[in-house]
Amino acid sequence: MTLSNLTQWLDASAQGLDTGEQDAEQIVTRLAASGALAFGVPAGQGGCGDVVDALNAIAEVASHSLTAAFVFWGQRAFIEYLLHSDNARLRETLLPGLLSGELAGATGLSNAMKFLSGIEELGVKAAANAEGWELTGRLPWVTNLRKSGFVVAAAIELQGAKPFVAAIPDNLPGLERSEDFQLLGMQCSNTAALTLDRVDLPDKWLLAADAKPFLQAVRPAFLGMQCGMAIGLARASLDEARQLLGAHRSVLEADWASLDQRLERAAGQLRHGLRQGYFTQQPAALFRLRIELAEIATQAVQLELQASGGKAYVQPHGQAFARRFRESAFVPVVTPSLVQLRTELRKHGQDAAA
Repeated sequence: MTLSNLTQWLDASAQGLDTGEQDAEQIVTRLAASGALAFGVPAGQGGCGDVVDALNAIAEVASHSLTAAFVFWGQRAFIEYLLHSDNARLRETLLPGLLSGELAGATGLSNAMKFLSGIEELGVKAAANAEGWELTGRLPWVTNLRKSGFVVAAAIELQGAKPFVAAIPDNLPGLERSEDFQLLGMQCSNTAALTLDRVDLPDKWLLAADAKPFLQAVRPAFLGMQCGMAIGLARASLDEARQLLGAHRSVLEADWASLDQRLERAAGQLRHGLRQGYFTQQPAALFRLRIELAEIATQAVQLELQASGGKAYVQPHGQAFARRFRESAFVPVVTPSLVQLRTELRKHGQDAAA
């Protein structure tokens, strides 16, 4: 399957992926078959290109289905953790299955990224034992917890020592997955909570012995690829609005041009910063881009509504718009949310409006 074949499937399946009427198990398999999961993985490990290629692929998928793009981001983020880990044996064990789609990788590091910014405490605690650690706690919101099998990354607090990051396979006794959350949309994203009750985790699953420098290293890709969701959604709505603009909607031409220019400028700054490694030492710049791209996506969907007029509120014509409208409500709240990012910027005296 090529990326073009993937997008054909996404166009046919987007509504069902949003409402839960499609088979959620297919998303990772289809992404893998298209080769999209390999973008940004070194050639010697089965991949091609760089992290910007992964960002671009997520944006392309998001322009057809934000549900699929959200799953894509989760899978690709877990792959990124493996690429940054010193645990070569774990990488060699897990990476082939992740790239082939046989294994789903879930990022439980949303809590960890908030911990890194001082927003909240880590939700999973560990006590050392003879083989590794005993884990207790909860990951309240995790995506890509595929029911046929997954591995999840989590940052873990260890009493008397530095927090660490580990991969946790789904088959360990004491690990319980909740039912899927009843979301307003994106219901095929396999989003649920995980509870850990005295889970014994062998030390072979260690991703990083010191969580903070590891999280700082992966944060640019974590947030940068996440921005692909906003970019793709904004492009989809702008493309729809462009087709709808005519003699009776010409008053919107200047708004369309302004939004399109802002989108391409912000996306270009994001790509440049990721390739130059700029955001590792300047995370505030990445936070501001994440905020701006989310706002552009919201405004693009509103522009699509104005360009469409009342037809957008009538079924079945407005079905795709309604999906994008729901998707636009998700972009500002996915962790780290815009409120959390603005709080972090204000704490450091770098208000997002600056």
